[in-house]
Amino acid sequence: MSETENVVFGVAERYATALFELAREADQLDVVAADMDRFEAVLVESTDLRRLVKSRVFTPDERGAAVNVLLERMQVSELFGNFIRLIIRNDRLFVVADMMRGYRQMLSDLRGEAVAEVVTAAPLSAAQADQIKSALSEVTGKSIRVSAEVDAALIGGLVVKIGSRMIDTSLKTKLDALKIALKEVG
Repeated sequence: MSETENVVFGVAERYATALFELAREADQLDVVAADMDRFEAVLVESTDLRRLVKSRVFTPDERGAAVNVLLERMQVSELFGNFIRLIIRNDRLFVVADMMRGYRQMLSDLRGEAVAEVVTAAPLSAAQADQIKSALSEVTGKSIRVSAEVDAALIGGLVVKIGSRMIDTSLKTKLDALKIALKEVG
């Protein structure tokens, strides 16, 4: 891990911890988590919003104006809205995904849950997500929360990560292994 990644993680962790503590004091842990889910869904769907978040071309004022409109339309809680506005003012919006991930991890730890990061080639249906939760619950003995992502490069199958354990059944990985094996033979 590079020094830059460590600094970014440290910043994201501090902000996530502050938001978590404020949400716990205000008894809004679930409200903030729901706001995050909705904000993240919009972030995933909107190429323009992702560009706004990641690009250093836009000023904090420009980011703030655009995101304020979004937050008003989404009708997020005051706590989550103020949090997003703060990270924009402090020019930290580019690590918002890490902040949300950290918050969710703290919430899962509080509840005794395990988070399964599931990457698939196509979006999971609700039934598929439930099947994955059920299977992973049996294996781990914990309540499982699925964090799903889509990566078309996998071609098929899925990659599941829980803590430090990873299971990769993607077609891409199998094809890569076959390619390596064929190079060794030939």
